[in-house]
Amino acid sequence: MNLILLHPDDFIGEGEVRLTGRRADHVREVHRAVPGEALRVGLLNGKTGIGVVRNSDGTDLTLSVSLSADPPAPVLVTLLLAMPRPKVFRRVIQCATSLGIKRIALFGAFRVEKSYWKSPWLALDELRNQMILGLEQACDTVLPEVTLHPHFKPFVEDVIPLLTEGTRRLVAHPGQGGVCPSAIPSPVSLAIGPEGGFTDYEIERLVGAGFESVTLGVRILRTEQAVPALLGRLLAV
Repeated sequence: MNLILLHPDDFIGEGEVRLTGRRADHVREVHRAVPGEALRVGLLNGKTGIGVVRNSDGTDLTLSVSLSADPPAPVLVTLLLAMPRPKVFRRVIQCATSLGIKRIALFGAFRVEKSYWKSPWLALDELRNQMILGLEQACDTVLPEVTLHPHFKPFVEDVIPLLTEGTRRLVAHPGQGGVCPSAIPSPVSLAIGPEGGFTDYEIERLVGAGFESVTLGVRILRTEQAVPALLGRLLAV
């Protein structure tokens, strides 16, 4: 936890917060902070700053906070991601959040199991928890917007045109298309398929919707590998 993420209901007075549970335990056990020590803090969807430990008795922990800095600028990438296996879904969402993605659309495809959409990890509270972990890691405060689109055809026809308007549209597909560009300075929409890959029909529909087919080579990567590899290339400086 590189940033202690604060919530509005943590405030018990002007510039004073009380932490309990996971965050308080982390400050005591991992940071090993003592009264008077300063920590990096941020308000959810707000400013970042410094929190000074005032009291760490019992189960609660109080901080005096000053919030004056803006969070890191969002990256100009909209991530369109075929719904991953629930086993890796949490890691992928945390990764995308840590990298600064602020718009994530999860969609269905032929090789996405219908049972994935019933995963408890898609519950609003669970999804939010994973994004918060990603924000804490990256010292960010702004939650991404995540939307769910179980059916491929209406997603391509009705959602993609508005969601990706004004962006360069790229679809990652192993061994097909040109080499994935790097360090793109303009807004990008990146579509990443399921681990079994897109079908020919799905690639045709995406290309018909204005997407360029790009690749990292002939190797087929798992979703949790493909997401950071592709985003890292697009965001390279």
